[in-house]
Amino acid sequence: MAELEYGPVDIYVVSFQGDRPDDATLSALGDLMVGEEVRLLDLLIVARREGGEVIVREFEEFRDEFGFTVVELEASGVIGDEDIDELAESIPEGSAGAIMAIELLWAKKIASAFAASGGEVLQVERIPATVVNEVFAAAAAAE
Repeated sequence: MAELEYGPVDIYVVSFQGDRPDDATLSALGDLMVGEEVRLLDLLIVARREGGEVIVREFEEFRDEFGFTVVELEASGVIGDEDIDELAESIPEGSAGAIMAIELLWAKKIASAFAASGGEVLQVERIPATVVNEVFAAAAAAE
């Protein structure tokens, strides 16, 4: 099987109350990384002040504070300045969020198998979890 070095990467922009993700969110992310389901490639905390000023904290600046003492980023810097400028626009003024690049290790296995057989993944569409749940809830209510 042709083994790809990296699998597909999702970029998440997640807003939260305060200036950091809550402990439950950090714990869930840690569990996924320990379980080898995902690999955290890059993680930034972005605050967007009233008036639109953007303040970016790099992983190394908050890793100890957030308890990521055993986590090493595989590709810190994969989220570039242009990405940050564009993605920070989705964070409401006066709040903060995290911008994460997460490699999907399970999808890497599938993509490697496709590549080994001469196939190629041409496109992937992600349906956000909230949309999936709304659709299934509406379908169940209609029954």
